[in-house]
Formats: sequence, C-alpha cells, structure tokens
Amino acid sequence: MNQRVAHILVIEDEPITRRQLASHFEHEGYTVTDVADADGVLERISDDDIDLCLLDINLPGKDGLTLTREIRAKFDIGIILVTGKDNQIDRIVGLESGADDYITKPFDPRELLSRVKNLLRRVRTQEKLKEKGFTRKFEGWTLDLNKRELSTPAGKRQPLSAGEFQLLLALIENSGEVLTRDELMNRIRSREWYPDDRYIDVLVGQVRRKFRLHDQDTTFISTIHGSGYLFSPTVT
Repeated sequence: MNQRVAHILVIEDEPITRRQLASHFEHEGYTVTDVADADGVLERISDDDIDLCLLDINLPGKDGLTLTREIRAKFDIGIILVTGKDNQIDRIVGLESGADDYITKPFDPRELLSRVKNLLRRVRTQEKLKEKGFTRKFEGWTLDLNKRELSTPAGKRQPLSAGEFQLLLALIENSGEVLTRDELMNRIRSREWYPDDRYIDVLVGQVRRKFRLHDQDTTFISTIHGSGYLFSPTVT
C-alpha cells in the first residue's frame, strides 16, 4: 500500500515568503495549505489531516508561540518554527512550548526540506509504534507508545511532543547507561548541530518538569557532568 502524501500547513503572514514556501513544498510532491494567521488553524489541522506545521513566530494577532502551545495540547503533529536570526530566547521558548525544531531566517530551502523530511520520518515512526500498542513502565509511571503519553502513578496522562517522546524513549531504552548529548541528538534527529546547541538540554528540562509536576523530588534523569544524562529506574 502506498504511503499517504504528507500534508504541510504553512502559517506565515508575509505573502511572498508564504507563497515561496508553499510552492517549494508543492514542487517536492507534498500537499500544502498556506494561511496568513492563526485564525481557524486548530480546526484546519483536525479537518484537513495535517501532518506538519511550519509557522512563523511573529504572526499578527495570536503569536506563533501561543499557537504552538495550543497545537501541541491537542495534536501529535510535527511543528517547525521559523524565527529571526538573533532570537535565541524565542527559539528556546518555542521548544519548551512543544515545537520539534526551528529554522532561522534567511534559511536555505534545502536545509528546511531536510528538516521537514526528518521530522516527518520521526512522526511516522512514532505512528507505527502507536499501532503496536507498546508501553514502558518504571516506578509506577507508564510511557504509552501508542498514544505518546506519559502517565503518572496516579493515572494522570501528560502528552509529549515528538522531541520529548524520542528523548525519553532513548533514555528508557538505555536505562542505567550514560548517554552523551551527541548520542541523544543522533537518536532523535538527523541534522547538523553545534556544541552550543541547547536542544537536548531544553528537552531534558521539559521532561523533568513533567515528572516533577507529580513529585517535586523525582530524580529519574541525572546529569552526569562532563558526560551526559542517565536514566536510573528499572524499566519493564
């Protein structure tokens, strides 16, 4: 059976950039919908079976960071933020809000295409895992690969972004072993990165916060200074 063509939603208020992005991805064989603002985006994602959103942080009206949080609260789709060259804080906040990746303006269309392909591959890999209905259990917690959810010992479910899910799964599947930032980055994404890239640290912080919402003293993920991160619980 042929795989369905991925549907990309471009959310960009600048008309020329919006059309350039839409045309570029249409030329690559994707189904593309493009809009100028956040109005009706959540309904469109649901109705049009969107696989990935490419959205500008600086949208008129509802900004891209707010929209990212709203999308992540309801959907498991891929999210790539488009940011200004020097807006490092926006990039970090964007990742903390649930975005999977970001790219800065002006961007190389080939790099953007590569990131889109990689993210779609990750999302679809997760969809295949969901179909198998696997779970991982540790210390009363459950990571549901079917729903990409983390459940507390009390049964409260917390959705995970694609990045959070891949990071936690990598740590869980290597419980008791120290994974370096390089190893974690290679396991969850396939793009060039640099020593000062904080993506892994941001994801670790996000996952830790989800654990600590249930128990402030939770220390499942330890920082091994000079080495990386260690997930200590026994997993079943």
